[in-house]
Amino acid sequence: MPSPSRSRSRHRAGPALFAAVAAVAGLLLAGLPATASQAADQESCRPDGLYRTPGTDVPYCSVYDSAGREKMGADHPRRVIGYFTGWRTGKDGTPAYLASDIPWDKITHINYAFAHVDGGNRLSVGSDGEKNAATGMTWPGVAGAEMDPGLPYKGHFNLLNKFKKQHPDVKTMISVGGWAETGGYFADDGSRVDSGGFYSMATKADGSVNQTGIDTFADSAVDFVRKYGFNGVDIDYEYPTTMKDAGNPLDWSFANGRRAGLVKGYAALMKTLREKLDRAGAADGRHYLLSVAAPSSGYLLRGMETFQVQKYLDYVNIMSYDLHGAWNEYVGPNASLFDDGRDAELAAAGVYGSAQYGGVGYLNTDWAYHYFRGSMPAGRINIGLPYYTRGHKNVQGGTDGLWGKASASSCPAGSGLAKCGDGAVGIDNLWHDLDTGGKESPAGSNPMWHAKNLEKGIVGDYVTDYGFPADTKLTGTYARKYDATLVAPWLWNAEKKVFLSTEDEQSVGTKADYVVDRGIGGAMIWELAGDYGWNAAKGQYEAGDTLTSLMYDTFKSAAPYGARKSNADLPAEAVDVGVEFTDFKLGDSNYPITPKLRITNNTGSTLPGGTEFQFDYGTSAPGNASDQSGFGTKVISSGHTGGNAGGLKGDFHRVSLKLPAWQSLAPGATVDLAFNYYLPVSTPSNWTVTIGGKQYALAGDLGRGTTVVTPGTQTPTPTPTGTGSPEPGPSPTGGTGQCAAPAWDAAASYGGGSTVSHQGHTWKSKWWTKGEKPGTTGEWGVWQDLGAC
Repeated sequence: MPSPSRSRSRHRAGPALFAAVAAVAGLLLAGLPATASQAADQESCRPDGLYRTPGTDVPYCSVYDSAGREKMGADHPRRVIGYFTGWRTGKDGTPAYLASDIPWDKITHINYAFAHVDGGNRLSVGSDGEKNAATGMTWPGVAGAEMDPGLPYKGHFNLLNKFKKQHPDVKTMISVGGWAETGGYFADDGSRVDSGGFYSMATKADGSVNQTGIDTFADSAVDFVRKYGFNGVDIDYEYPTTMKDAGNPLDWSFANGRRAGLVKGYAALMKTLREKLDRAGAADGRHYLLSVAAPSSGYLLRGMETFQVQKYLDYVNIMSYDLHGAWNEYVGPNASLFDDGRDAELAAAGVYGSAQYGGVGYLNTDWAYHYFRGSMPAGRINIGLPYYTRGHKNVQGGTDGLWGKASASSCPAGSGLAKCGDGAVGIDNLWHDLDTGGKESPAGSNPMWHAKNLEKGIVGDYVTDYGFPADTKLTGTYARKYDATLVAPWLWNAEKKVFLSTEDEQSVGTKADYVVDRGIGGAMIWELAGDYGWNAAKGQYEAGDTLTSLMYDTFKSAAPYGARKSNADLPAEAVDVGVEFTDFKLGDSNYPITPKLRITNNTGSTLPGGTEFQFDYGTSAPGNASDQSGFGTKVISSGHTGGNAGGLKGDFHRVSLKLPAWQSLAPGATVDLAFNYYLPVSTPSNWTVTIGGKQYALAGDLGRGTTVVTPGTQTPTPTPTGTGSPEPGPSPTGGTGQCAAPAWDAAASYGGGSTVSHQGHTWKSKWWTKGEKPGTTGEWGVWQDLGAC
């Protein structure tokens, strides 16, 4: 299995260190009110499976509707998320791509790339100053790039907020990390600081969780989104996996020694971010989003256990690209939608002939989608689309290069690779990075607008900006090829033996239909600047919005996305029985995948021997899971059997297991069984347990509309759905029983400084509020407890 990267340009102007926490004025920059939510029942808007911070009245209804679906505007039932990069400023002589170039009416979210983790574990974009692209740079004389004088900063952040005022349904996210800045960052002078980044911020050198570093980062993230008017945080950590030498080779000195603790550190980071963003959102009257850019490679995901962080995320953006490229010799599509049963890399690894793998090819978008679908509603998943190419030169064999080989005699400096592919260079590698020796990294990386010009035999006038002479001539013909099974186009230059994997209207149109047909939340684009449009006056393709517009046109009339995890009706009553997959082996030792399944009885009733549990796991793995502990684990229904050429047919395999007849489970007791499967799955979900002839859901699934009860009764426990622990409430003890302040009224509006009595305590409001019950908003919420009365 490959360990692909997502290339990030290393030619960045260092963008800028944020200062202090924002005032209410900063919140208004996003076009949203800085008041507490007026929705009386925020739980009704919580997405299915999303963790709710205990003791916090999260204002979900500011972002989600009563079905738990994100509100994005009448013509946007699905997401179109575009990464907007900070380094295409035009200041280096190459074409600029600014906020004014974004097709604002065609998208729903913008992820600004990138902020980083600085040396003090804070979220940063560098030091303020006029060269800071994020907060200080200006573009005099450029139409549309005029600064909003009402904002206290300049740069991209000024322009993003200026255009958000005109397009208030569009949300912006600050994206942190990326390939080049996961384990370090770029200093103001452009040099890379090997600080450890996410690796050392979240995980100590001994592999334990660095909660102090995590808290510092999460607090700074809250300050940052408030100051600059962002709607949330996108974490692009590449990669918290136990697979050795995964991620950027420049980071291996930090990452490899911490591999055993990276997954735990990642989970602690995401939980902490979720809780601190939720508390800030409750204070600000708006729900802050949290997302991640997640890998799609089965190799990387095998070392990420069951990707336990999904419950903390509003949605996941799958990096379903970089599935083939010059990091190895196998020539294939960058981002095929489906497997075709002939992937040369998988064939060389014996995947197709393996009964254990079930012939399932795992280097395609459909496989990655089904991996996450196993634990999340379709609508909380977005597939990734690359607006850039990958490619090889000197390709031997294959069909017009597809599934051929291209081996390099040497690898780029700093790549950490002893053996790699022969990546395309020169005019076939316009968007290249530099290796650590300052030389061009061969990768065949180009914006799609340049690939379209190559296809048409056009040498665009922009080539001089990239160091090519004005009289540059193309060698050979770049013939467009297309494979309908893979849903993958490419350019094949038979004379040069160059293969460039592309995207165009045919492939993106099919992928957009795939999103609509399966109820998927939408698509994520890396990166907006690679889209194309035809300039008739110049007779060439340039940066445009052809592919983005195609997605918008497809999505705007689509039905609402899928908002439930399960495809079946689950019980409305849930019990607090904990289930956890734990004790995974590390790295390459984690095959077959053999964690322990730990069941903990947190109820007040004994579970007798023979108690049956059922759950779903995704069809990303074949339906051959088993156990070695006498629990009779068996797959009782399969959503897919056989190979997956052309796509996986269903979402889930349903599993049954039973406590052995001699094995009862007393309150508080735990039992482990040895579980066994062969391809990665995300956290199994849609659990049920049958107790006393009655079937219950499990509280840990965080299902919408379920009530946690004690088994065998109809009595709800004091645990609201989605928290996993009771909300703290005030105790009336210690007072006189006589409260002078008027009783709290759910229908009344209260201004800042108002006092009320409720449940034997006096409460003071910190800001305007209505409908938020004292004792439920937590220490960061609107009501301050003044003590018993």
